[in-house]
Amino acid sequence: MRAPLIHPRAPGLVLAPKALSAADRAALLAWLAAAQPLWEQRYSTLRPPPPGQVQRPLLRPVIWLGNWQFACLGYYEPPRRVLDAAVEAEPFPPVLAKIAADAEARARRAFPAAEIPKAWRLNTCLVNLYGDRLDNGRWVDAARVGDHRDFEPGPVASLSLGDRALFQFVRRGQRGDEPPVRSMWLEDSMLQLFSGPVWKDALLHRVQRVEDKRGELLGPSVEGFRTRRVNLTFRYVPQEHIVPFRRLGAQAREDVRGYVTTLAARSEHWRRALEG
Repeated sequence: MRAPLIHPRAPGLVLAPKALSAADRAALLAWLAAAQPLWEQRYSTLRPPPPGQVQRPLLRPVIWLGNWQFACLGYYEPPRRVLDAAVEAEPFPPVLAKIAADAEARARRAFPAAEIPKAWRLNTCLVNLYGDRLDNGRWVDAARVGDHRDFEPGPVASLSLGDRALFQFVRRGQRGDEPPVRSMWLEDSMLQLFSGPVWKDALLHRVQRVEDKRGELLGPSVEGFRTRRVNLTFRYVPQEHIVPFRRLGAQAREDVRGYVTTLAARSEHWRRALEG
């Protein structure tokens, strides 16, 4: 039996074109140019991968602010996985704090109070770099992400920079010949917010492709990677689930120590976390 149809204009999805002023965009690009991403491995390098899995790098470099969800620890997924999944990270720089506050205000105006947890605030930001990676001497398009959902409670806000991306909402287990529930192009400086039982909970989403037309390279310099789109996803993790590095379980702490050491070379926050 097929799942009931979902109307592509169902409530819970908001698009705000040109949500960034020119000044804020410039400030955000300046911060990005000096930021330090990690190109993580999917699993711990200290022990074998889970049965049936193979070790592999993530498709793209990432930056986390507020808390860092290291891939090898398993991403934050309440209520199943909250322990040692969100490691206290650097706070938002001023321009991101301003963007997050604007997104929070938009979400509170757009979505019912019942969809917004009591202590909800956008205290987590995942910065994804989309572009081309160098693979055996040739550049390969890595500007996509497969079907997934964001498990953090409450509304999610997503800001796009650079080349536009084809973003799609799809059903779980959707057949290859089925059209997505909704497709949209996310343009430069566009803010997308989604919430509630349809767009946030029932459907998965993906980035099907990113155009290569602007000719603008963004973000920090990453060896073997050229960034033509940056996406910043703002989410909420309850404060009681965010743990400092020094309070991680012993195995989790050793799994990510190498990453934290890399971050500590250029970050006061991570240097103090490592020393503490």
